[in-house]
Amino acid sequence: MTPLARWLRLGLAATWLLDAVLQLQSFMFTKGFGQTLAATAPGNPAVVAGPINWSARLIEGHPAWTNAAFSTVQLLLAAGIAWRPTVKAGLAASVVWSFGIWWLGEGLGGVLNGTASTASGAPGAVILYALLAVLLWPADRDVAFEAARPFGINPARLLWLTLWGSLAWFAITGANRAPQGLHDMVAGMADGEPGWLAAIDRGAAALLAGQGALASAVLALVCCTIAGGIFLAAYWARAAVLLGVVMSVAIWVVGENAGAIFAGSATDPNSGLLLVLVAAAYWPGGVALKTHIASQRAGGCDETASAPAEPGGVELIRWVRPHGVHPARATWPIPKADPYRRAAHCRRLAAAGPRGTPAMVAAAGRRGVHGGGGHPAQRHVEHRSSSRVAAPAVLPARTAQPGRGA
Repeated sequence: MTPLARWLRLGLAATWLLDAVLQLQSFMFTKGFGQTLAATAPGNPAVVAGPINWSARLIEGHPAWTNAAFSTVQLLLAAGIAWRPTVKAGLAASVVWSFGIWWLGEGLGGVLNGTASTASGAPGAVILYALLAVLLWPADRDVAFEAARPFGINPARLLWLTLWGSLAWFAITGANRAPQGLHDMVAGMADGEPGWLAAIDRGAAALLAGQGALASAVLALVCCTIAGGIFLAAYWARAAVLLGVVMSVAIWVVGENAGAIFAGSATDPNSGLLLVLVAAAYWPGGVALKTHIASQRAGGCDETASAPAEPGGVELIRWVRPHGVHPARATWPIPKADPYRRAAHCRRLAAAGPRGTPAMVAAAGRRGVHGGGGHPAQRHVEHRSSSRVAAPAVLPARTAQPGRGA
């Protein structure tokens, strides 16, 4: 488990804990909570609206114990995800619970009744809990970003494309394209909010007045850029993920009023905060390290002997730049040492020579057991050589000592 994965799971657990705390607000123990859930049913197909109305009536009739049960379940989910021995059970249970709440509590996020809006939390905050549980599932895999660890890079990229592609679609559907659509939505959220947040709402509403179609098109274009950017090179993917974070924060503050947690009627922090966690799971990192490890496992080499390392012989060494390393940094020391001693201080693959001398072959990226500096006694003679340049190392012939054979 990497530190980033651990922190992301703790962030998901903290969000579930926040949900449990919000569920204990006084409003949740009244019939008004059930009526709020029932308001998500109109416009949905009968197979979807029927169970929503049934659960809303149940909660209205027994608000105390049903709400206490909801809070307890969410508290247990937070503890299960945060505690390492139960992390898989906690993540799996959170997926099941999230789908149930997405249906019965959010009306499938308004996706089927035409009320879904990117600016107000579509496709529903709770479905993002399930997505995060899937992306953060513990797995042992060398990947470029954490979200790819359970299933690989391509499935993870397709999930990212689906998420942000759907946000682009919801930005241009329904009332969002109306000239005053976004203006009315943002202006109506100022009631009950703190003064500083209500001021932000009023300022944003003034900017959106009569600009619903243009604002929706720009929002959709940005979401499309974020969706496709994950398929590009690492630095462009980072830019797309960072743009996704900025967009998520803007939606969370302006369109969702921080999930309306200051108004006393929120059940969760809404989708903006969860989108930030999703973006963090897609942050590209460790690509060079991954390539380095892969080359080591493949038995690649960064130097190859073209002649036997006989005393007095000439040893040509070919330097190969590791993938992803700038040419100016792809330089390695060439210690002028006895071939037998040099082989003893470097981890090399053995190759037969005229006198059993190991060939000057090293695993990819390896620079010896002395951390790349060569043997301490030889460091003063190191020099740099540019990438892919053959550098001859002439080794002095050994002279026979008196009393010994050659």
